[in-house]
Formats: sequence, structure tokens, C-alpha cells
Amino acid sequence: MDNCTVYYRKALAIEKVSLQADRNEQVSIIGANGAGKSTILKMIVGIVRPSEGKVVFNGENIGGLPPHRIVARGISLCPEGSRIPQELTVFESLELGAYLRKEKEKVKKSFEEVFQLFPVLKERKHQLGGTLSGGERQMLSLARALVSDPKLLMLDEPSLGLAPIIRGEIFRQIEKIKAKNISCILVEQEAAFGLKVSERCYVLANGRIVMAGKSRELIQNESFRHTYMGLD
Repeated sequence: MDNCTVYYRKALAIEKVSLQADRNEQVSIIGANGAGKSTILKMIVGIVRPSEGKVVFNGENIGGLPPHRIVARGISLCPEGSRIPQELTVFESLELGAYLRKEKEKVKKSFEEVFQLFPVLKERKHQLGGTLSGGERQMLSLARALVSDPKLLMLDEPSLGLAPIIRGEIFRQIEKIKAKNISCILVEQEAAFGLKVSERCYVLANGRIVMAGKSRELIQNESFRHTYMGLD
């Protein structure tokens, strides 16, 4: 995305934001609540549109496309709060994630892979989404995004609201996803984990990029460590 600005009605959400995720690269976005992090992901997947700037994916400007056409191009969003349909079973939610795919054997393989990644989902595959625990819903949200076979996977606060032990399990599974050679943009409230799993990091404040660089270098930056990690 290049020089993008988004307004919600007359309220400025992000201003002149540029960021890049290369093929098979893991990128994290860090910032306080309300900084505009989720807006960036929603804009990339077409839920909101930029008033200025371009969103380019595989050389194509996708900024004006509807979400279903963007998803068909290989972009998948795991939204904040999981957003799992309560009336669908685990298996039906996964089928919904794979809805645009036509190759039955490849879809079957994707299901097998996410069940290996999240064994509890295989145990619960006939259970309604509304009866799952918070951690299980987050796992299902991640699995649903993965079965769409994304080239770019976007994760919006996957650990939000989870107990520490469950958050740790989600983090371990995200690290496994990293090994699948999928480009990933991670928005995460826990800066230390965002830096751990990403090659590059962008820091957002009041809708603007205020700091950016390689994750291993940012973690050594005194100002960053103090402001975003609470370290001296």
C-alpha cells in the first residue's frame, strides 16, 4: 500500500500510510488502541476504501475491488475477536472459508493440515461455533483463514482477550504458520511477540507510521523498547 489515507465519515483514521509485505515475508504492525492498525487490514481486504493512495497486490491495484474479489486473489483476514458464526459447526465454518476454492482434493488436504495444526478443532468439528471457548474460536478463525489458501494472511489481534496460557498456545500455532511460506501481516498488542515472529515492523500512532525497520533492530532501539515494550 502506498500513501493511503482513510476517513470514517469525516474522522481521519489513517493518513498517508505506506507499508510493504514481500513474498513469504512476515510483517508486524504495532501501536496503541485506536492508532489505525485494524483500518489498514480492512482497507487491504476491501472492507473500507482509501480516499487517497493505492493498494497493490501482485502488481495489481486492488483498492477499488469488492472484498470477495480480493479474497479470490489470495488475501485472507482473520479479524479481531474471531467473528465465528455461532449457528454453524466447526466443519461448516471451515467450508465457508474454502468456499471460493474449486479443487476438492487440495481443499481436503488443507482441512487435514489445519486439523494437524489445531487438533482440538478435529475433535470439535461437529460442534457449534457458539459453544466453543474463546481460545477455540480464535483457533477456528485462524483455520478458516488458512483453508482459503492465502498468499497473504492478515491477523488482527489474535491474542486479544485470551487467558495467558491460551494466548501462549495461539502464539505457538502462529509460529508454525510462519513456516508455511505465506506472507503475513500481524497486528498484535503484545509487541514482543510481534517482533519475534516478524522480519519487519511498522509502528503506528494517530493514524501515521512513526517508526519502521527490521524487527531485530527495533528491539534494540531504546525509544521503542521504552514506549512499546515497557523496558528500560
